[in-house]
Amino acid sequence: MRWVDGYIDAWRAEDPQGVERLFTEDARYRRSPYEKSNVGHDAIKAFWLADAGESFAVRAVPVAVDGQSAVVRLDVAYGDPAQQEYRDLWVLRFADDGRVSDFEEWAYWPGKPYTASAE
Repeated sequence: MRWVDGYIDAWRAEDPQGVERLFTEDARYRRSPYEKSNVGHDAIKAFWLADAGESFAVRAVPVAVDGQSAVVRLDVAYGDPAQQEYRDLWVLRFADDGRVSDFEEWAYWPGKPYTASAE
């Protein structure tokens, strides 16, 4: 959870240098399991800077840890007062140095469909 806290602190501070502290040089970062990965520090920094600037509150709890892999659940509310909320799962794969080499996000939010059904 130290890594998650570091991520949240760096995101909140809009600190692109946090990417280098948190991710390996060749890290893969997917905002969704079906999205193409942002690969490497420059691509992850570009993503961070594009989405920077919003205030948010977050609560994170570990779901599972197995060796160098972890799943974390996050409740995130953007805006003050909150205008958008998410429930997220992060699937994290750590390198030997404690940085993440593979980040995969599974985000869900109210009012959005969660099935393939057209209804």
